[in-house]
Amino acid sequence: MGQKNKLPASAVVGIVDSPEAWRVAARLGPGALGALEWRADCRPDAAAIPPSLFPWILTVRHPREGGRGGLSTGERQSLFLRLLPGAAFVDVELRSLGELRRIREEAADRKIRLIVSFHDFSGASFTPAKLRGMALRAADAGADVFKIAIQTATPRDVARLLELFSDSPLPLAVMGMGPLGFSSRLLFAACGSVFNYGWLHRANVPGQWPALELQKMLERR
Repeated sequence: MGQKNKLPASAVVGIVDSPEAWRVAARLGPGALGALEWRADCRPDAAAIPPSLFPWILTVRHPREGGRGGLSTGERQSLFLRLLPGAAFVDVELRSLGELRRIREEAADRKIRLIVSFHDFSGASFTPAKLRGMALRAADAGADVFKIAIQTATPRDVARLLELFSDSPLPLAVMGMGPLGFSSRLLFAACGSVFNYGWLHRANVPGQWPALELQKMLERR
């Protein structure tokens, strides 16, 4: 597998969800970040993912998981197919594995690695067993990474996510949101979260670090 598809030890990912964010990303020098995420639901008119010094993670987020524009399954699939040639990784939500099966198959044919993700903004409580069940479903779908972003309002929320690191069938990318988002993201990165997302123009959720500041924090660690 090529270098651009290599799974990182612990990479900071800058989120490109607007023209302003892309202008920041385009000015970054080598080694500034580990990867970039192209949020195609935020930029549906793009003809292609622009060339970059950094590997691209492509995602078209489901409306129930923070996606913008209320895109239908067909619209999301069309965006994925159009933009896949520029991606090193593709991120498909756990809830969309069935309806976007073609995207998983196309990604596999192109040797593009698969991230299966789950985002929950409701503050619902998830048991360690349920979180591990999600990771197992991701593994069964052929994922290389399971990404999870949920509310971390209490130490117990953080502890549930930490427990997943000791009993996961896949490498993890774990993000906390809310009151303990900032502190928990540093902790999860230290525990081996392979992708750690940050904003380039403005935050998407409470508790999200600026990507460049997060990079400096992890380098100091």
